[in-house]
Amino acid sequence: MALLELENLSINYGAIQAVRNLSLEVNEGEVVTLIGANGAGKTTTLRAVSRLLKLREGAIRFDGVDITNRPSHAVVRLGIAQSPEGRQVLARQSIQDNLLLGAYVRNDRQAIRDDISRMYKLFPRLEERKTQLAGTLSGGEQQMLAIARAMMSRPRLLLLDEPSLGLAPLIILEIFSIIRNLNAEGVSILLVEQNAKLAMQNSNRTYVLEAGQITFSGQSQELLSDERVLHAYLGA
Repeated sequence: MALLELENLSINYGAIQAVRNLSLEVNEGEVVTLIGANGAGKTTTLRAVSRLLKLREGAIRFDGVDITNRPSHAVVRLGIAQSPEGRQVLARQSIQDNLLLGAYVRNDRQAIRDDISRMYKLFPRLEERKTQLAGTLSGGEQQMLAIARAMMSRPRLLLLDEPSLGLAPLIILEIFSIIRNLNAEGVSILLVEQNAKLAMQNSNRTYVLEAGQITFSGQSQELLSDERVLHAYLGA
């Protein structure tokens, strides 16, 4: 059984239909990537999973439970967390406070402290700056903080929206190394990423989204050699 199932999602922004009849799934332990041009509906899809957007039609199930009408905080409690596009760290709060706020649905204080220590081991650069205001961090450090903050809710499914956006090539490689490590620890990941080739190289399966609809999907390694994907998204 899939961990996440999206069935025939349709989402409107006013009169504009951003997503139409979209179905996809993420199995336990997978990294699944969603690629497409700007405005294709990728971020809209992630925000729908986080229950930040209302569906016009369709259903969302997580671990067999229908979460279509659940509020966003309830979805976090169930085990879904999102690292949003643009990072959106709390600029006037310290790194430590950002991490604490990531655990807002929890009340197991000792375990929260243990998880903060774990995040510092995963992201040593954050520990070096833990009292620093998040807004003064570099773009790469803010991205690390955004991922670490999302992990503080102990998600089974991590939604990552454009984690490489605006980052230097070496930092991008570091971010993707972290993504692989998190997945190796058992976190399933739904990844939206502008760098289609890198995303596909680091995922099990890929869905291609065009104008709000899934146009084709398959194993990432197979799609990397698909002529349609090569010409449309990989610049070949």
